[in-house]
Amino acid sequence: MMAWQKRVHAMPMVRMAKKLSLLRLIALWQLALLARRHITALTPKERRRLIELARRPHRLSARERKELRSLAVKLEPGAFAKNAARTVSPVGGRRAKRR
Repeated sequence: MMAWQKRVHAMPMVRMAKKLSLLRLIALWQLALLARRHITALTPKERRRLIELARRPHRLSARERKELRSLAVKLEPGAFAKNAARTVSPVGGRRAKRR
C-alpha cells in the first residue's frame, strides 16, 4: 500500500476519533487492550482455527462444535464481560458479592 493510500484509508478513523470524547476514546482503548489480553490466551494456530470454525457455525460437525466450544472457553468470555463492564461502567469501585 502506498503512503497516500494509507492516509486516505485512515481519514474515516480520524473523523470518527474527532467525534468521540476523550473519555470514550480512552474507554475504547482500554477495551481493545482487554480484548487483546484475552485473545492472546490462544496460540496463533488456535486463533486461526477459531476464526475458521466461527466463519461457518451452521455447518460444523459435532467434533468441530466441541473444538469451537473448547477454544471459546479458553478465551474466558465471562471474565472478559466482567472486566469490560468494569472498564466502561460510569460507577467506579468494586461491587458487593451476591450471597
